[in-house]
Amino acid sequence: MTTGYDVLYIGGYTPGTGGSGAGLTVVRREEGGVLKALAETTAPGPSFLALHPRLPVLYAVLEREEGGVAAYSADPDGPGLLADGSSGGSYPCHLAVDPAGKWLAVANYGDGTVAVYRLGSSGLFDGRPRLFPHQGHGPDPARQAEPHAHQAVFGPGRVLHVSDLGTDEIRRHLLAAEPELHPEGPVRLTPGSGPRHMVRDEDRWYVAGELDGMVTVLDAEWRELGRVRASGSAGPNLVSHIELSADGRHLYVANRGPDTIAVFAVEAGAGAGLVPVAEVGCGGLWPRHFALAGEHMYVANQRSDTVVTLLLRDGVPEPTGEAFQVGSPSCVLVAPA
Repeated sequence: MTTGYDVLYIGGYTPGTGGSGAGLTVVRREEGGVLKALAETTAPGPSFLALHPRLPVLYAVLEREEGGVAAYSADPDGPGLLADGSSGGSYPCHLAVDPAGKWLAVANYGDGTVAVYRLGSSGLFDGRPRLFPHQGHGPDPARQAEPHAHQAVFGPGRVLHVSDLGTDEIRRHLLAAEPELHPEGPVRLTPGSGPRHMVRDEDRWYVAGELDGMVTVLDAEWRELGRVRASGSAGPNLVSHIELSADGRHLYVANRGPDTIAVFAVEAGAGAGLVPVAEVGCGGLWPRHFALAGEHMYVANQRSDTVVTLLLRDGVPEPTGEAFQVGSPSCVLVAPA
């Protein structure tokens, strides 16, 4: 069993940004699995969070039309605002820090702009961000009339990858002395797939398509190996988050609509290499995001106002009966031990 007690940072939507949350909430899993609130910090729509790899700094997008990004002290007793600035676009929905702690990338869903901030030695913003607007559209006129940057992921070779739900692309940027567009351009995916979140192991990329409910598997050079359905449900499915287990043996996918977590075994060999293992209830409604920590999975169920704890047994999530009430959660982040 996992030892120690996880500290969770929870972000979500607040009044004025389409939700009912208070802002940033800090929670600790105590003995017996109970989730106990430690602190709340008011913030306008902190819908996604990221931690600096070395410093006690917590970053949040502020998802509103005039987008913002903020840095807080990563203090379990109450994150304090250290700095804030513009996200460089509208309705930012994701951000990430590179492993060296030098760059902060922000994905603006509203207008598709990607913003890259240089971070100083204190982990705070160093000057204005470099902005990368985009053009294009996909075949879905309701959801893909324009670019919609959705997730930023730092990969090997100092490359920043950004999924664009609106243009069915993985946009790429090189991080040299200054951020710049990748000379090979974006990776083009299946039209209408609506790439949302992605994750990488040593050999493959796994991309969750929000619009087609599929997981696309690509090799390290972005050649498609196969596609599998994210849910066995016959109804609509807006796939949200996707994550690999720490040992790389299982891939987890959150399905909104079916309100499930799908589990796939990751196998070597030809094709997609994903074998369905289980599909289990997420313990609430609209699983927007989840986090893995040892033998636990924490699921942010946006429409049931809960963060639910699931126990992983042989890689399959099982209910524990523990649910923490918090308004409109959209991101849950586990602090490193």
